[in-house]
Amino acid sequence: MSTNKTRASVFRLLDRRYANGEVHLQYAFDDGPIMVERLRFPGAPAAVPAGRESAFARALALLHGIAGVSYYKALVPERIEVSEPLDPALAALLDEIYLHGLGEFAHQNGLDLRARIRFPSSSLTAPPAAALALPRRALVPIGGGKDSLVSIEALKRIAEPIAVVWIGRSDLIRACAQATGQPLLNIEREIAPALFELNRQGAWNGHIPVTAINSAILTIAALLYGYDQIVFSNEASASVGNLIENDLDINHQWSKGLRFETRFAQYVSTVVAADLSYYSLLRPWSELAVTERFAKLTQYHGLFSSCNRNFRILGDRPSARWCCECPKCRFVFLALAPFMSKPALLAIFGRNLLDEVEQAPGFDALLEFGAQKPFECVGEGRESRAALWALSKRADWHEDVIVRRFSEDILPFIDQSALALTPLLAPGGEHRVPARVWAALTQG
Repeated sequence: MSTNKTRASVFRLLDRRYANGEVHLQYAFDDGPIMVERLRFPGAPAAVPAGRESAFARALALLHGIAGVSYYKALVPERIEVSEPLDPALAALLDEIYLHGLGEFAHQNGLDLRARIRFPSSSLTAPPAAALALPRRALVPIGGGKDSLVSIEALKRIAEPIAVVWIGRSDLIRACAQATGQPLLNIEREIAPALFELNRQGAWNGHIPVTAINSAILTIAALLYGYDQIVFSNEASASVGNLIENDLDINHQWSKGLRFETRFAQYVSTVVAADLSYYSLLRPWSELAVTERFAKLTQYHGLFSSCNRNFRILGDRPSARWCCECPKCRFVFLALAPFMSKPALLAIFGRNLLDEVEQAPGFDALLEFGAQKPFECVGEGRESRAALWALSKRADWHEDVIVRRFSEDILPFIDQSALALTPLLAPGGEHRVPARVWAALTQG
C-alpha cells in the first residue's frame, strides 16, 4: 500500500437516526471528527409509521452500513468497528458489498482489500421479518438514461401503480421524470463535507457501488411512504465483469448485477419486511434488447442522456447532453444504430461517432478486440460485435469509417458464428421478475 496517503487504523460506524423526514448517518476514522451524512425524504412522516418501527430500524442499520462504503474507501483502514453488534446476515452482506463493490477501486489503486474488510457481528440471528401490509405500488428509480424509461413505460402498459424516484439534484433527471407523467419523488443526499476535504488531502478515491447505496435508501423510502416494490432497471449484461484479479471477478457494474440483486433482496425480505420486493425488471434482457425498445420511445429522445459526465458530484459538466468521447456515449450510439434511422440518431448526438477515425480505440474496447471491456456501464463485447455486424450490412452505415474498419480489419479475426443480432433480443436467462409483472416485458 502506498505511504503517501492519509492513514487511519479504524473505520467506525457511529450513530444513526431518523426524525422529521431526515436520516442522519455518522462515521469516523479512529478518534477523528464525526462525519455526518444527511438524507431528506420530502413529505415523509415525522415519525416512522406505526407497526413498521422494527423493520425500519433494520433497514436503517442496512443503510448505515452500505452508505459507509463512500467513507471507508477514503482511507481503507485495517479494521471496522460498529456501535451496535450486527446480525450475522447483515455483516456477511456488508463484507460482500464492500469487497466486490470496491473491486474496481481496489484494482485501479493497486490495493488488496480481502484481509481488511471484516464487519464484526454478534452470534444472534435477526428475528424473521414480518409482513407489513404495504400498499401494492412500486418505487422505480430513474437515472436519466434509457433503461429506467423503458421500465417505466413497460409498467405503465400493464397499469402497475408506480412512483418515479431519483436521488440527488439533476435537472436532466428531473426533466425525464416529469415527462413520464407519473408521481415523482426526489430524495436529497448530502455527503459529509469532510469526505471532500479528505479527497483534497490526497485520500484514496475511485468507483463505489452506487446502486447498492441507492437500493438501501429506497428501502427506507418504501417503509416511510408505503410501497411494496423497489424496481430497478438493470439488464443481463450488468452481471458480466471486466476482469479476474486475486480470484475476484472485478465488475464495474457489480451492484447492478444479479448476484447483488439476489443477496440484497433476500436480506430485505427475510430480515426487514416480508412483503417488500426488490428486483430488476430488465434482468432477462440484453442491452441491445433494451435499446431496441427505447428506440420506439421517441418522446424521450430529446431528453435522455447516459453520459456520466452529466452526473458528476464535483467538476465541470458538458454543455451538451452527450460528450461523444466516453465509453457510454459510444456504446449507446452503437446500440441504438441498428434500431433507428440514421438521421434520427445523429439528431440525438449531433455527431456520427461511427465515422470518426479517432474513436477506433474506444470502439475496440467495446468489442473487446485486443482491449479490455471499459470500466463503465456498457454492454458485453458480443453485443457490440453483433451491432456492428448488423450495420455492416446496411447501405446507410457500411461506408462509415468504424463500420468499414470492423468489416475489413476485425471481422476476419473473430468468431463470426456468434454475430447474429436476433438471439440477443429475446428475453432469457436467470431473473427475479415476479409473475404478476412479467407481462410488462412481453407486451409492446
